[in-house]
Parts: sequence; C-alpha cells; structure tokens
Amino acid sequence: MSNKIEVAGDARPVSGMDDLISVFAKGEKPAADWRIGTEHEKFVFRLSDRRAPSYDEPGGVRDLLEAFTAYGWTPVLEDGRVIALAGADGGISLEPAGQFELSGAPLENLHLTCAETGRHLKQCLEVGERLGLGFLGLGFNPVDPRDTLPIMPKGRYAIMLRHMPRVGALGLDMMLRTCTVQTNLDYSSEADMVKKFRVSLALQPLATALFANSPFTEGRPNGYRSYRSHIWTDTDPARTGMLPFVFEEGFGYARYADYMLDVPMYFVFRDGRYIDAAGLSFRDFMAGRLAVLPGETPTIGDWKDHLSTAFPEVRLKSFLEMRGADSGPQSRICALPALWVGLLYDQQALDAAWDLVKGWTIEAQQRLRDEVPARALAAASPDGRTLQALAKDVLAIADAGLNRRARLNGSGDSEAGFLQPLHEIADSGLTLADRHLEAFNGVWGGDINRVFEDARF
Repeated sequence: MSNKIEVAGDARPVSGMDDLISVFAKGEKPAADWRIGTEHEKFVFRLSDRRAPSYDEPGGVRDLLEAFTAYGWTPVLEDGRVIALAGADGGISLEPAGQFELSGAPLENLHLTCAETGRHLKQCLEVGERLGLGFLGLGFNPVDPRDTLPIMPKGRYAIMLRHMPRVGALGLDMMLRTCTVQTNLDYSSEADMVKKFRVSLALQPLATALFANSPFTEGRPNGYRSYRSHIWTDTDPARTGMLPFVFEEGFGYARYADYMLDVPMYFVFRDGRYIDAAGLSFRDFMAGRLAVLPGETPTIGDWKDHLSTAFPEVRLKSFLEMRGADSGPQSRICALPALWVGLLYDQQALDAAWDLVKGWTIEAQQRLRDEVPARALAAASPDGRTLQALAKDVLAIADAGLNRRARLNGSGDSEAGFLQPLHEIADSGLTLADRHLEAFNGVWGGDINRVFEDARF
C-alpha cells in the first residue's frame, strides 16, 4: 500500500473531468526522462522472541524510525508522532502493523536502484543490531495471528481498519500481514501509457508466480505459493482486481478517471488529520455534497489521495505501478524493476510482449489470476502452455530489452544481470515459496522458526 509522506497537498481546486485527467497527463515524459521507482516492504521482528514490536515500546517502531535520523532522514510527524521519514533515497513509511517500507527515489537505471536498496538494507541491519530487531523478506507473516499484531498510530489506518471488514473477509490480513515489492514506471503519452498498462496487467500474474513467497500462515503451510496474492481476491472488489476495461477500445486517462470516481472514498485529509469518508462518493464530493464536508469541493491533492486508495494489480497515478509481487530478499527486490524495465522501457521489447498477450481474452486472464496464487509457475498460461514455459519467453524479451538499453555500470555490466534470479526460477520451476516448503518438510523438520533464519535480511 502506498503511504502519504507529504503533509501538504496540492490545493488547486477540481472543477471538472479535465482537472482529474490532468494528473495523469502531467506524468508524460520523454523517454530520456523516464525513471525507475522501487518500493519494498519487510516485516520487523524482535530477535529475542520473534514478536512484531509495537510502536511505543522501548526498542520498538518509534525508536526504529528515530534511529534512522542518524543517516540523514528527516522525520515526518502526525499528531506529534514520527510516522515516516523523508530523505535523498525517497521515503520510509509504516504499513498498519509496522511493516517497514522504503519508497525509493526515481532513479535513472537499475544499477542505481539496486545500490539504493543495498544502502537501505545496510541501514536496517545496523539499526536493527542496536535495537535487537530483525527484518524478514516474505510476502505474508508466517507466524503471527492477526489479533496479536500491533497497530501503528496513523489516522488513515484507523479509518481503513474500521472499513475493511464491511467489504471483504481478508482486508485486515492484507493490511496487517502482507509485504510486497512494487515498481513505478513512466510513460511518454496516453497511447504509451495504454500499451504499457495492458502489457503489465496481462503479465502481472506471471510476476506473482515468479515472486511467489508467502506459503505459511500461523506456522503451517497454507496451501498457496502466494497467499498474499490470494488475499487480494477477497479484500474489497470495488478497488482491486484485473480491471477488464483497460483492454476495451477507447481506454485512456478519462476511462481510468471514471473508474476511480466509482471507487468509494476512504478519507479526506484536512489540517493535519484524516476525516473518515469511508464508503462515500468522490462524485458527490465534486458536487459539494460530501456528508462529512458539506458544501466543500475537492482539490487536486484530494484527488491524488483518492488515487492512492485503489489497489488493482496495476495502478495509474502520474506513473504506472506494478503491484503483483511478494516481498523477498535483495536479489528479488532488484529483479522486479529489472523485469518491468526490460519489458516496458524498450520499444522492441514492449511490442514483443504485447504480441504475446494481445490475443488473451479477459476470461483467460482472470482464470490465470485466480490460479496463480496456489499453483504459481505450474498454472496454465492462456496460450496453452504452463506459466513456467511462458516465463522463459517473457524473460528472454526482458533480457534483450535491458541489453538494448545499454545502461552499464562501472564494470561494463548491463542491467540484464539483475534478471538472473528469475531465470533460475523459470529454469527450475521452483519459486522461493517452493524452496521454503521443501525445507519446512525436510531439513527444518516442520519448525517454522527456521524461516526467520532463511528469509531474514
């Protein structure tokens, strides 16, 4: 989930659809200015007892955030409490149960992206050693029951925690027990956005399969490779899913704005606090009929906030967000942007990827999305092969795209090397989830605590 770092929004008024669309249109950039943003979450646990720390306890989440100021991070406060950090490497924020997230800066190439990840993880380990905290790279909390987890003191989360049970059975699990890796990428025009949206949405289940890493719930195998992905199927149907309309003729900025106007609101941010607007209509807000702010109409900042409250497999803001992957080790954090940059930032690769998926029906895409959380690479691709076979073709396209980009590091290496972990998964057919399950049933002897050794950063 994306988090609000800034405390002051864009105060320009929204007067109509053109203002809503302008947020997407202003994201257009020439290819030379395209950047890569990577977001990754990890579970925090106490080394002494593997418990998730609360915010206020000594050595807890507040102390963790404050310790990062020694590295130049600036605290972001809400109601006098530090709830996030801002710095040269982007922003650090908290998910609802204290999952620790870096929203990285927009960077020119994958070498810089992976170096940023390395700096952040180094800081995590140094601070963690002082505070007795560890960091776990999995897509779902492997041991803790939901009702034992702490809640972070953030106003938007209090609203969401109240609302989630009204609209889905697993929304609280999404908030409290999941971690993801996400890539944010640019587009040059509306047409470029549409093609990238369609390719990345169709192939999002493949990313879910390649990065599947959430096979345990409360100490036991849960029957899934990516339980995190399964959770999204019963979180809130009004704001999640595969978005079939993206493949309809005429899709563009206006159609996505229409979709977002039909997504129920969560909140309005005013004077440093979150006002509960859960379930209310942004259309009513535009007409001055929002019950919690009668007579008031939205700003561009309100619209940007609202855009952050939909959670489809791919999301449009002033860039595209690829949202299908479980969290994992550093090599996978670097591999996710490599996959999507290779496919989407080289025109020849984008065209080849589109040729692979353009014949897939909406029904076939949905079947794949439904099958992937349990079966991962063993799922059936819409073209009649296994997803493992499709993965090899897609990775070859991405590999070629990265090599054509020719962004080299000081040793002359291209960005394609960051795909190596995914090639190994595609060749073997074994995801991280499969390897953890094999260890659980083998050398771990059914001891789930061993995952804190194997999946720890």
